[in-house]
Amino acid sequence: MTFTKKAEGVAKEKKKGGFRETVLLLVLGVGIALLLQAFVIGSFYIPSESMENTLQVNDRVFVNKLSGDPERGDIIVFKGWDGEDTIKRVIGVGGDKVVCCDKQRRITVNGTPLDEESYLYPDDYPSGDKFDVTVPAGKLWLMGDHRSASFDSRGHAKEPGGGFISEDDVIGKAVVRYWPLSRGYLFSRPETFDKVK
Repeated sequence: MTFTKKAEGVAKEKKKGGFRETVLLLVLGVGIALLLQAFVIGSFYIPSESMENTLQVNDRVFVNKLSGDPERGDIIVFKGWDGEDTIKRVIGVGGDKVVCCDKQRRITVNGTPLDEESYLYPDDYPSGDKFDVTVPAGKLWLMGDHRSASFDSRGHAKEPGGGFISEDDVIGKAVVRYWPLSRGYLFSRPETFDKVK
């Protein structure tokens, strides 16, 4: 009888220990997920057509918050002109001269024309508005891929700040479109930006 009682006691202790371990692992997992969400990876949904066809309404992307300084061609999420999370493509970084448009209606960065066919919305022009800006240090010139439907740096150019966004307002770089699953896609910088000096 004594041996049976001891065995039952050991079994109960194991059950308690297993339950505690499960709860501890669950709490630890949630904690790690929250830390990753806060400091490393973020998930964002697309609310408008301003980045079509690259990103469509209700698409979801993962953003790398530790991606370093934004580069020309990157798709970034940032605190926008109205304070809301916004997603656009970086066209110019600090020191760049961004002009619209040359004789072939292309945007130029530091005199180099951009071939934007790979990401620009079909049959859309690089810009309906003319502009000639030099991006201040620590700032970015941002545009949507669906230019005629994007209220971006061009639309804010006459406001205080000249339409530029501070690098400090960048949340992170979009790295993958994960929803819908059928349109999953790993983003890379378009080659045309490699030609800009």
